[in-house]
Amino acid sequence: MRICSLLPSATEILYALGLGDSVVGVTHECDFPPEAAAKLALIRPRVDPKAAPAEIDRQVSELVARGESIYAVDAELLAKLAPDLIVTQDLCHVCAASPDDLATALTRLPKMPRVLSLTPHGLADVWRDIRRVGIATDRSERAEDLAALLEGEVAAIAAKAAQGGTLPRVLCLEWLEPYYVGGHWVPEMVALAGGEDVLGRAGEASFRVTAEQVVESRAEVVVVMPCGYGVERAAEEFRAVRCAPEWRGLPAVREGRVFAVDANGYFSRPGPRLAQGVEMLARIFHPGLFANVVNNERVLRLETSAAGMTK
Repeated sequence: MRICSLLPSATEILYALGLGDSVVGVTHECDFPPEAAAKLALIRPRVDPKAAPAEIDRQVSELVARGESIYAVDAELLAKLAPDLIVTQDLCHVCAASPDDLATALTRLPKMPRVLSLTPHGLADVWRDIRRVGIATDRSERAEDLAALLEGEVAAIAAKAAQGGTLPRVLCLEWLEPYYVGGHWVPEMVALAGGEDVLGRAGEASFRVTAEQVVESRAEVVVVMPCGYGVERAAEEFRAVRCAPEWRGLPAVREGRVFAVDANGYFSRPGPRLAQGVEMLARIFHPGLFANVVNNERVLRLETSAAGMTK
């Protein structure tokens, strides 16, 4: 079977099911496991991923206003790869090529492949999608084992986190210029990890919030998780905006409980590593129950004592 994956989370699922050799095409963002990055890239961005967050937001807004996707499908390469199965999604057109772009590319194929579209809104949907990929690729048993393992890991983390007593008020920022809060599975991850997401809405898309809403959240923990960014880039973006007045009154800032995380690997992508993301949050919220997870390649505690932050 020849498989093309049009989103990074699907690529991770395929590799986790032992199908790496069957994957012939991926996206420019497919970097896990590392060997996936060597596959041919079928998707290219129409925005500059290296631009500042405010500029990326402007470019995305312009494309969306025109009814265009922010990604383009290489129809010629797709035809050459001649896949039997394409795995894509219809959840967020900022995260992957739109169905319309794919439909146009499919018209150039001599043989129509099967298209499996994944549209998860919560963790149960992600585990179900793993099973669906397993069915589509004749890996049902392995997919069932993986999904059950992840469900069990998250349940164990949640049971332990529940011993933490009070729930910290948590603000998960998916973007900083402008502010967006994490949606879909992120608020659920916060709850399972023993926290209370004060602005996010479980099962719903991320949305823009104002500086006033940030202040009024009274967040005791802030998790900086810009969509698609690793921990260092997330920390860099926070440092660029940390002197904004709205930060000064937050309990999280006063208490030094602002953390940057590897959102790209453990929060943005609805794949197997979300289970590890729940554990990371539990370790941040309840350090007395879980071993330290701070200041490594996944989580950084951010400096909040500089002038302009706490004064």
